Order: sequence, then structure tokens, then C-alpha cells
Amino acid sequence: MEIERVALLARIKLAEGEKELFSKQLGSILQYIDKLNELDTKEVEPTSHVLSMKNIFREDRTIPSLSKDQALLNAPDSAGDFYRVPKIIE
Repeated sequence: MEIERVALLARIKLAEGEKELFSKQLGSILQYIDKLNELDTKEVEPTSHVLSMKNIFREDRTIPSLSKDQALLNAPDSAGDFYRVPKIIE
């Protein structure tokens, strides 16, 4: 069954009742897609978004940053110029 393959790819486990329900729903979705494929879209320009959008970028500029000492002030533990964290890999 196609629905079992889709469930395997999605890494989900389906009960038998769910397989039947989702199979019907997937079939309905595919029928709707076939219906959409009948539309003539030759005059429609491809778009990446339905609304016209433009990015507004801020100006790149450098600003002063924290010194090492200021950055390490709130660290629970540090070693020299570095944050010290618990070992998580053995």
C-alpha cells in the first residue's frame, strides 16, 4: 500500500484504522491536485510568495563588543579566557 510507504518515510506508525482513513484522505488530496493540473497557467508568472515582498536590511556597521572579562562575568565557571562547561561525552 502507498500509505504504508509514506508512513515509513515519515517514520510514523499507523494503526489499521488510521491506514484506511489516511489512504482515503491522501486519495482525495491527489484527486484535487489532478483537478488543479487541469487549469491553464500559461499566462501566470511564477512567484515565490503570493504577496510582493522586499527585504529591508540594516546598514552594516561595527560597534564595540564586550571585553573577554565582561563576557565571562556571568559565567558559572571559567578557565582563563574560556567558558567552562561540564563534560558530556565520555
